[in-house]
Amino acid sequence: MADVGETVALRSAPGRRTVVAAVLGSGMAFLDGTVVNVALRRIGLDLGAGVEGLQWVVNAYMLTLASLILVGGALGDRLGRRRVFVVGVVWFAVASLACALAQSTGQLVAARALQGVGGALLTPGSLALVQGTIVRDDRARAIGIWSAWAGVSTVLGPLVGGWLVQALSWRWVFLVNLPLAVLTLLAVRAAPESVRGARRGFDVAGAALCVLGLAGITYALVERSLPAAVVGVLALGAFVGVERWSRVAMLPPDLFRSRAFTASNLVTFVVYGALGAVSLFLVLFLQVVGGYTPLAAGLATLPLTLLMLGLSARVGALSTRTGPRPLMVAGPAVAAAGVALLAGIPADPSYLRDVLPGVTVFGAGITLLVAPLTVTVLAAVPDDRAGIASGVNNAVARAASLLAVAALPALVGLSGDDNERPAALAAGYTAALWWCVGLLLAGAALATLVPARRRV
Repeated sequence: MADVGETVALRSAPGRRTVVAAVLGSGMAFLDGTVVNVALRRIGLDLGAGVEGLQWVVNAYMLTLASLILVGGALGDRLGRRRVFVVGVVWFAVASLACALAQSTGQLVAARALQGVGGALLTPGSLALVQGTIVRDDRARAIGIWSAWAGVSTVLGPLVGGWLVQALSWRWVFLVNLPLAVLTLLAVRAAPESVRGARRGFDVAGAALCVLGLAGITYALVERSLPAAVVGVLALGAFVGVERWSRVAMLPPDLFRSRAFTASNLVTFVVYGALGAVSLFLVLFLQVVGGYTPLAAGLATLPLTLLMLGLSARVGALSTRTGPRPLMVAGPAVAAAGVALLAGIPADPSYLRDVLPGVTVFGAGITLLVAPLTVTVLAAVPDDRAGIASGVNNAVARAASLLAVAALPALVGLSGDDNERPAALAAGYTAALWWCVGLLLAGAALATLVPARRRV
């Protein structure tokens, strides 16, 4: 095992195993952000959940993940990234088992919330392990590899979920995390610990206000509750005030003095909001309206997976030569064109004619964006703040998906049992995807604020 604070080459055994552990660990969390989408219809039928219940199955996980991921990043920087990562992996596995055993919608929602806590501990630590462990000359390529597989795990969710739901049961979309957790724990033993600096206090007030704020707004969007919206807005306003003056802020305001960091997180917010919504609406549309089986709906997203897997590392290396801005502008714009194609698919879609072109173009755009975005976020801060920087960016991404999934069904008129009414779902799907086109074009515009070149 390497010493505390040691950096290793990517091609060394500890370097390779560190990246493998980071990929497997974060992959579990990212996979569960999307794998449930394909299983939602079967979950609804089995547990008797309507649109709002299914929204909470998705959002309970996203809520705790988004609101506590900053805590996970800060704890990793202060207590040791490997230590916090390991705790997160174990917690995630236990919560996944609870999800698989749930007998009601309420039990599943509660277990999903616990699962998000584990994801908040392991997700920022996974990327911080790569940033703090791999030598600087190999770092961009290592991050590119991490980005590729992290992106693959996100978009692989519908494929894996479809096969598990169709061949076994929706409960297996959670049970599959148990062997992944074991493999992650075996691989991470080779990673050096990375405790840096003094251990300071913990931002209890900030964490509580962040959870309360996001919970209030999410509840307001799903349940149409004005009091909850007021509570959420006031809590988030108080959170901003606390973070400005706290000596142990989990969201240090000075991070946003970097134009690259701020602009990258703005791009992350709008693009990942669109990504979360497209992932949800597409697989539901293909099953409820198009008549696809869960496996066929999952297979429909395979081109996105293959593009991320095959090209993300090369795109990461390219961004070090061109600078991140050209790719970060082009990526969301190309993805918007793909979503526009998907918005127009008919009620009886042919995969080759109607679905494949849109998914391929969308996947090409997301592939162009992910690695340059990740590299830019981490390059904007010193190495000893990689955990919190990763935590902020992941929190922004998960909060964006959370809010998009909470808001869009209401914006497009879906409620009650519309998830099982093809005509209602088809109309809502088309409107939702055009909202996503707008979000992606906004992401391309915001990416022009990223500095033209940035050394990484």
